[in-house]
Amino acid sequence: MKKSNYTTIIILLSIFFSVQILSAQISNSETLSYDVPSSVGMDSLFIQSKVDSIMTMAIKEEAFPGAQVLVAKNNKIIFHKAYGFHTYDSLQPVGLTDIYDLASVTKIMGPLPALMKLHDEGKVDLDAPFSTLWPKWKNRKDKKELTIREVFAHQAGLVPYIIFLQEVMKKNGSVKNRFVRLEPSRRFNTRAYENIYIKDRFRNKIYRKINSSKVSDIKKYKYSGLTFLLYPEIISRLTNMDYETYVTQNFYAPLGATTLGFNPKNKNYPNKIIPTEIDTLFRHELTKNWVHDENAALMGGVSGNAGLFASATDLAKMMQMYMNYGTYGGKRYLSETTVKEFTKVQYPENENRRGLIFDKPEINNQELTLADSYPAPSAGPDSFGHSGFTGTFVWADPKTQMVYIFLSNRVYPSRSHANIYKFNIRSAVQQVFYDAIID
Repeated sequence: MKKSNYTTIIILLSIFFSVQILSAQISNSETLSYDVPSSVGMDSLFIQSKVDSIMTMAIKEEAFPGAQVLVAKNNKIIFHKAYGFHTYDSLQPVGLTDIYDLASVTKIMGPLPALMKLHDEGKVDLDAPFSTLWPKWKNRKDKKELTIREVFAHQAGLVPYIIFLQEVMKKNGSVKNRFVRLEPSRRFNTRAYENIYIKDRFRNKIYRKINSSKVSDIKKYKYSGLTFLLYPEIISRLTNMDYETYVTQNFYAPLGATTLGFNPKNKNYPNKIIPTEIDTLFRHELTKNWVHDENAALMGGVSGNAGLFASATDLAKMMQMYMNYGTYGGKRYLSETTVKEFTKVQYPENENRRGLIFDKPEINNQELTLADSYPAPSAGPDSFGHSGFTGTFVWADPKTQMVYIFLSNRVYPSRSHANIYKFNIRSAVQQVFYDAIID
């Protein structure tokens, strides 16, 4: 081979490897890595002492038996620490890879990314009637004109919640045999728990009750989880794909968020799964490996209102993607325009702080005390996230480039344990990281 040909090949290979290295550097700069707080201008000693103090107090006051906190700033995880135990018997310490029942955090991790992608594709028009997504509402006088934007922003006047467990339980506490069986069969394949199977057509009863639910004439902020029970079906219809498969293939798998998923009992994760509540009503034992939320359980554990489980690091990847306005690791998942629209306050003139499905800070949050604020007082107006009934919380603040993940099982042993709210634990810990930023 001629020398000139060798030279050409060497030059081409050099260019190829340079591009590969540059591509890897770009990718790595946009993915989460671990570092120390000082690397992003934060006071490490202040963080350690303050967070340890709050968490020690919280566990002592039985706000939860254990929890973990993860904070990333500027694409770097600068704090990730576990506290306490899975339960108050102090036998199993909380681990950094443990998987939690996310409860309502599911709303922004499950249906939301799918609906945002469908909006990108022109299949979800925010100002069209919600009945374009759910045709049954076209025949409902009080629902046919409700817009998707109003529903997504909790501005539609829908009923907050319907307890569907009442439909399958008798007054004496036993289950109705026509809806619930202890073994699967041809018509009972919807698995709610270890040995609880729901009639497959029960979800149609759920849909009918949502369709006939009342709507308030007053259009103001009123949180409602009803339509989140519809989103899996809506997403499946629009994509011609199973809901869980769609979000896994388009988001979780490419992000490397391997623990994000429904019904972890069936997935053989090596990670330990945190238990939730000792259920004395329906499951009659400590709920673990299966969703805590009864409505999601009656849907077979796969829903839009609850049902997702995940580790802290996998939640951080999703929140970092949102905070990057749709990109992570050099890959674009959602358009910047769409993410900015969904994370924007929609009806501020109506004293409604919500974005589209995303939660937002109180309108005047930075003027409030820690006790009155939501979330931490220093959370910026552009920030967004969501909380979960089981004691979970995720938040992203684009201005400070900070992602905050708080995971606990505050519903153990009972959902009546409310000290996580009494002491504002999640907001107090979050505020520490704002206070730790060195000017």
